Amino acid sequence: MADFDYDVLVIGAGPGGYVAAIRAAQLGLKTACAESRETLGGTCLNVGCIPSKAMLHASEFYEAAASGEMNKMGVKVQPELDLDAMQAQRLETVKGLTGGIEYLFKKNKVDWLKGRASFVDAHTVEVAGKQVKAKNVVIATGSSVTPLPGVTIDNDGGVVVDSTGALELASVPKKMVVIGGGVIGLELGSVWRRLGSEVTVVEFLDQLLPGMDGEVRKEAGKLFKKQGMALKLSTKVTGVAVNGKSATVTVEPSAGGAAETLEADVVLVSIGRRPNVDGLALDKIGIAVNGRGQIETDHDFATKVPGVWAIGDVIPGPMLAHKAEDEGIAVAENIAGLTGIVNHDVIPGVVYTFPEIAGVGLTEEAAKEKGAIKVGKFPMMANSRAKTNHEPDGFVKVIADAATDKVLGVWCIASVAGTMIAQAAQAMEFGATSEDIAYTCHAHPTHSEAIKEAAMAVKGKPIHI
Repeated sequence: MADFDYDVLVIGAGPGGYVAAIRAAQLGLKTACAESRETLGGTCLNVGCIPSKAMLHASEFYEAAASGEMNKMGVKVQPELDLDAMQAQRLETVKGLTGGIEYLFKKNKVDWLKGRASFVDAHTVEVAGKQVKAKNVVIATGSSVTPLPGVTIDNDGGVVVDSTGALELASVPKKMVVIGGGVIGLELGSVWRRLGSEVTVVEFLDQLLPGMDGEVRKEAGKLFKKQGMALKLSTKVTGVAVNGKSATVTVEPSAGGAAETLEADVVLVSIGRRPNVDGLALDKIGIAVNGRGQIETDHDFATKVPGVWAIGDVIPGPMLAHKAEDEGIAVAENIAGLTGIVNHDVIPGVVYTFPEIAGVGLTEEAAKEKGAIKVGKFPMMANSRAKTNHEPDGFVKVIADAATDKVLGVWCIASVAGTMIAQAAQAMEFGATSEDIAYTCHAHPTHSEAIKEAAMAVKGKPIHI
């Protein structure tokens, strides 16, 4: 340590970065984490995963009351929206969790270096004008919103916003246009639709949720339409014009054709995210990004520069907080001389709409490309807990190898699909067959029984359909 201030310096305190820093410190390495935000936790805790879930949860309560669903169950209410209070509980949640990470840094003796970091050389990083030397540097700077060419985001103006601005709206827009039918756009669009906005989703592709199982994508489209969202699929945005407190969005078919206009009080641009690599001065250490702006690493998360590592959204793979967290643990263990592993074939993805949409492993389309498969399905309307809770929408699908019965993928649409998918991920991590799941006793009545039944359906033997 004579030549270094730290064994490990992590750049970025998002889910990947703060976890890497804590794990490195737990392993006895002198650790620091550079973060330019006023609070720890990165996009996820400050303006992403956590605050959006706070708004999703609160808006579900409001819709249940406003739609009369609660009345049907004998709970008579006349709801009144207090958006300020709803926003306040979101901020309180964020404050508690980001503060919790600061506590964990202190508990584990991780130094927080406040400010932006950039490389001077492979072992020297400048943070807020001060140079710090580290034996190992972990790049965990996350991602930011992908801009739409020709469209200017103005979160302060509140008309054309990104996901951060969509969380901060001071009033419910009468009309909202969401550009992009991916996870973030659908989640935030759901929030404001529940609170009273007329939401139109514009998606370039012919179905929502790119990358998910085809059958799930089609069913999701039906459910969002039933809930009142207008969907313009196979449609591209060619322009957004702001007129005071409103905007006009010009669209046309993706394949070309006649243009039309959509009027909106708020336009949410949600077409994806891109790695945060600008400002790191990667050129000074000889690292060039790939065509998607990502840093390439080996399976240990080491870059081609000795002592420099990268994890999370800045490297290839799904941009998911839990993927980054697992990589944070793994990279710290690799730096410490242990064996850190992440199985990138078993990383679940969840859409926190209602119902939730979740999947892990291969889609049916991808599985078929690899060989013969068997598929088992079970509808949630036949699940006793879902039916009792008045949550009949959705299904579970289990995809298994036809020869070995090994589970290749599991896909769910259910009110608690995000929780249910954990069982499937763990089963796949242990190389389970559909029979393994089918013969595992599940508590009754639970939503997870649908996974058991779908596994039984792989061999054509479900009980309740």
